[in-house]
Amino acid sequence: MSMQAQAALATAPGTALTVDTVELAPLRPDEIRVRVAGAGVCHSAVLARDQQYPVPLPAVFGDEGAGVVEAVGEAVRSLAVGDHVVLGFNSCGTCGYCRCGQPSSCTEFFAHNFGGYRPDRSSPISWRGAPAAGWFFGQSSFAELVQVPERIAVKVPAEAPIELLGPLGCGLMTGAGAVLEVLRPRPGDSFAVFGTGAVGFAGLLAAKASGATTLIAVDVSASRLELARELGATHTVNSRVTDPVAEIRAITGGAGVEYAFDAVGITEVFVQMTEALAPRGHGALAGAPPQGDRAGIDVGSLLFTQQRLSLVLEGSAVPHEFIPRLVRLHQAGLFPFDRLVRTYPLSEINTALADAESGATVKPIITFG
Repeated sequence: MSMQAQAALATAPGTALTVDTVELAPLRPDEIRVRVAGAGVCHSAVLARDQQYPVPLPAVFGDEGAGVVEAVGEAVRSLAVGDHVVLGFNSCGTCGYCRCGQPSSCTEFFAHNFGGYRPDRSSPISWRGAPAAGWFFGQSSFAELVQVPERIAVKVPAEAPIELLGPLGCGLMTGAGAVLEVLRPRPGDSFAVFGTGAVGFAGLLAAKASGATTLIAVDVSASRLELARELGATHTVNSRVTDPVAEIRAITGGAGVEYAFDAVGITEVFVQMTEALAPRGHGALAGAPPQGDRAGIDVGSLLFTQQRLSLVLEGSAVPHEFIPRLVRLHQAGLFPFDRLVRTYPLSEINTALADAESGATVKPIITFG
């Protein structure tokens, strides 16, 4: 008798997800089976649902899962039944970038995360008697049970709130990694974040944890900016009513910020971020503009001020090192990402997706009772 699980399936572009039963294939030697406690709603799932990223349909999305290991394949050595794990992004593990500790630069990144199927075109799940894409980011965690490669599962302490940890595997890792792994502000430095969604808030929390003392949050939402102040922003700028570049320069005495982070993905905002940098300042982009968008940047100004720009995917982080680090920061009260979270049962997944799109919830998490 095959094993079954409830999952949320996308069956047609741009339509509501359908909660239904899927069947799990036999566990492969290098895979583990995880009972999902919580799965964060990431913007990647919205893009895939709407086929801006052409994941094959029908599909189960979900790229921020966390839960408890229920079974392990015979070749698995690093994990055991009962371990608590956060599921990170997928990568090939064999290309030059993966081998030198840069898995977010994997040469097969898109295929392994958006292809929907294993490299041999098989899937760990089927639906109504036919294969369905069940390898979204190697996990497809909008399901109560998932079968994933051992290499993407990161063991975390059992005392941590496992139902809330899934977003550490993607969105929160992206924002925190952009700051802690790429920008690396020092105590006393100045920092501005453009966009206070989950990724931007993660960057703000990371900058505060690093000791930066001038912390500026830029957004068009008054409620988000109020939350930013509660979480450590020393200044907020509503860019709907105020020129953010002029305001940031006023806050910093005309100098600009030493570090800036664009978590929005709108080219106009990206240009504003570069213009808000101080000489020798460092800016990072993690927000994803639509393919084909171009930004008009004053290259000469960048040259003579010796500013740096970095493009960041998945926080430029190594999940097995960085996710436990974020858990430790949370346990120490230095990364209170739980303030960003609202939970929804699987039956309300379409409400969670809508709230993520509208901004009504910073980070929705689907929980499984």
